[in-house]
Amino acid sequence: MIKQLKLKNYILIDELCANFDSGLNIITGETGAGKSILLNAIDLVFSNRVSKEVIKTGEEKAYIEIVLGNTSVDLSKLFEDNGIDDLGDEIVISKEITQSSVRSRINGTLVNQELLKNLRTLFVDIHSQHQTYTFLQPMYHINLLDSYAKDSYGNALDDYKQKFLEYEKTLKDLDFARQNTNATESQIEFLKFQINEIEEAQILSSTEDEDLSKELEVLENAEKLKDLTGSAYWAINGDEGSITEALSKIRANLSKACEFDSNLERNYSSIVDIMENLKELGSDLRDYSQNLDNDTQRLNDIQERLFTLDKLKRKYGGNLESVLNNLSEFTNQLSAIDNSTQNIEMLEAKLESEKNVLLSISKNISDQRKNYAKVLSVLIQDKLAELELPKAKFEIRVEDKDLSFNGIDNVEFYISTNVSEDLKPLAKVASGGEISRVMLAIKSIFAKNDEIDTVIFDEIDTGISGHASQKVADEILELSKSHQIIVITHQPIIASKADKHFYVRKSQTDKTKVEVYVLTGENRIKALAELAGGEINSQSIEFAKSLLS
Repeated sequence: MIKQLKLKNYILIDELCANFDSGLNIITGETGAGKSILLNAIDLVFSNRVSKEVIKTGEEKAYIEIVLGNTSVDLSKLFEDNGIDDLGDEIVISKEITQSSVRSRINGTLVNQELLKNLRTLFVDIHSQHQTYTFLQPMYHINLLDSYAKDSYGNALDDYKQKFLEYEKTLKDLDFARQNTNATESQIEFLKFQINEIEEAQILSSTEDEDLSKELEVLENAEKLKDLTGSAYWAINGDEGSITEALSKIRANLSKACEFDSNLERNYSSIVDIMENLKELGSDLRDYSQNLDNDTQRLNDIQERLFTLDKLKRKYGGNLESVLNNLSEFTNQLSAIDNSTQNIEMLEAKLESEKNVLLSISKNISDQRKNYAKVLSVLIQDKLAELELPKAKFEIRVEDKDLSFNGIDNVEFYISTNVSEDLKPLAKVASGGEISRVMLAIKSIFAKNDEIDTVIFDEIDTGISGHASQKVADEILELSKSHQIIVITHQPIIASKADKHFYVRKSQTDKTKVEVYVLTGENRIKALAELAGGEINSQSIEFAKSLLS
């Protein structure tokens, strides 16, 4: 759900913070007061089309921020893959618009538009006279139908989808195998040459070149190392003026001193330890110096070996790990070519078997889809009649298509709102004041299975009054029990159902300014009275009170 909306320097708004609640959030205000600015801002924060015209006159940039509450959708993997901090049950989405750029962020991290688009489909559904999402798009219709009927064939559909992924893999394997049968003799010979060239090198490990380079550096500096380590040994154990000789005198002196002060025994022990360590160090340096030979033959062998390995690295990937990986890949390719005929026959049989299983499962799912489509068509059509669209006809069509991830069905919603018109695709027909009621009807039927938590209706009451308003109000109230609903309305009957009532006011002095207030008590009664009668008087006040009673 949308918990908070913040705006700064946005169109006519200097600064605004609106905190929405769960349930029914109603927005009212005079015509032209700027009510739709709030909903447009919510829409804009997810949009990739942003005009610099939204920046308030005289300001350098506009800022929009919404805070989403999330307790049902696991986004941890999505956030981890995109380097976004996980804030637990909150998601902060912001957009900064300047004259030259637009920057979008999720939890403070810059993101691309595709990510915002994905979040919108998960959390917010907007319906207005000008635009609507999700329900109008045919690509979502099959998911809506399947969601409604998940208790009936949901498990079978999950099983089908898993098998379809396996079927697709077999199809790719078969395509690869068929491509391999077309390999020319020269391609096969070239593969064999590459394999032979790498195998002949008998690479010991992926770090062989690094190990040899270290050994080469030692051999190339053997004389210097012999002199340096020999000199270090004589400095420690030489006949005269050596470190060992000096330490021996210190040890003797400390030994006598300990006879007079036992507190010096710790220092004496330290000298003894140092001399033991020096003795061991000297022995190691002597052995190293004596055993270090200027092995010209080994040096030449290493240089030749590194030349061979460098040549392979240049040809096959830049390092020995890539060379070895290429060897494995070349070997697999050659094996696939050698066994291609046998593989093709096996894969063709496997593919046919998998396809038959998929067709059987999808046929069963298709039969159930068609049954549920008939039931839902009647339910939605009845709901449309309740919402004062008595002549509306609604039909969920399930038509055959080739095997796909969702089965063998193409699902699309069709509607006619006039008795003289034939049924046409929902996306092409519903418009104007009808669209919100059509969406409300569909939303009401699918409410228990709909995963989108926040539904926004802009001007849902266009073209209705009286009995229709009451029906719409009742339907919205019922829907708000399972969803967060945000509605702009001019109807007092609808507004009276609010769990939270926002009032938008526009004032004009030397500047035009839009402000938003939360109405309670007498202020709410006055707002409802103004909606009912156009002005506040005793009759409209009494009517407003009756709506709230």
